[in-house]
Amino acid sequence: MSEVDKDGRVHIEDDDARGAHTTGYMRYVLGIGLLLAIIAMSIIWIVPAITGV
Repeated sequence: MSEVDKDGRVHIEDDDARGAHTTGYMRYVLGIGLLLAIIAMSIIWIVPAITGV
């Protein structure tokens, strides 16, 4: 529900403004993606350092 205060400002609930419910799954997706990016970049950096390429 949106409400208008005495100054004429409109206040909208979070779920109404987003148009969806917040489930929290995106945190896991972002965390796993970050972890995979760190692992991939580490492999790209470490393997040539070990093999001397």
